Amino acid sequence: MCTAATYTAGDHYFGRNLDLELSYGEKVTITPRNFPLTFRKMPTLEHHYALIGMATTVDNYPLYFDATNEKGLSMAGLNYPGNADYKPYAEGKDNVSPFEFVSWILGQCATLAEAKVLLDKINLVKIDFSEQLPLSPLHWLMAETASEKTLTIECDRDGLHVYDNPVGVLTNNPQFDKQLFNLNNYQFLSPQQPENKFSQDLELDNYSRGLGTRGLPGGMDSMSRFVKVAFTKLNAPKGETENENVGNFFHILHSVEQQKNLDGVENNQFEFTIYSSCVNADRGIYYYTTYDNNQINAVDMHKVDLDGRELIDYDLANEQNINWQN
Repeated sequence: MCTAATYTAGDHYFGRNLDLELSYGEKVTITPRNFPLTFRKMPTLEHHYALIGMATTVDNYPLYFDATNEKGLSMAGLNYPGNADYKPYAEGKDNVSPFEFVSWILGQCATLAEAKVLLDKINLVKIDFSEQLPLSPLHWLMAETASEKTLTIECDRDGLHVYDNPVGVLTNNPQFDKQLFNLNNYQFLSPQQPENKFSQDLELDNYSRGLGTRGLPGGMDSMSRFVKVAFTKLNAPKGETENENVGNFFHILHSVEQQKNLDGVENNQFEFTIYSSCVNADRGIYYYTTYDNNQINAVDMHKVDLDGRELIDYDLANEQNINWQN
């Protein structure tokens, strides 16, 4: 499972929790402008926008979980089992495999408007990376800095759906339109204390702070996480400094992080939040925490040669860093 979100406080932030039962050796990966991006059915992009994000690199190919390009366009792929439906090869379409999708869009597009042009021509074709790495069932969150708008992209049995996403969050099943409709059931939530609407004949006491959030879901399931992260994000404070806003964004994501042993998969395995990410899409700085190290770590894409031809990656800082004060 997974959770992704956007957040605007002066600069624009984009990030996600990756919730899985095991790691795939992911690293913070920078793809420079002149690294050849190859595609199974489409021409190679010899020159493209530079990308930074979290990826597993296999055979010198970056398989991005989430990424942002140098223009501030961002994408994240989230698990979408039972609904994602990839298609056979189609003549006259841009046949792009889902494992290539992030690189295909972010390599060429600076805005959502440009991305929509490519989406009109795309066919998410069912081509596995390899026998050992079959396609994952995914849907995607995409956001830009200029308009602060967000899209959700889903390829279902009845075709490709591109939704305007007014809340700027995404989790997993069910389909996005159903997740959005479900928010109608939580209009009563408020960060303020409630008024007594039960009866004018009773004197009721606000015996605890936070009663306005009573009923806010707290489960690990995707519908609960969608509601909770949307409520948390839409009521989050706006800081005055980069450190404040990065901290605020991680608090949004960590409000729905998954702890080990709470979400069983099979064979005594449990999903947990392997990493949480926050990219400042205006500045190209990629921040992250991991399950075993909640210190915020950062990689700045503009501190490397973005005109290079080789991938640049950074191992995750996975060991807890405790600040001893005595």
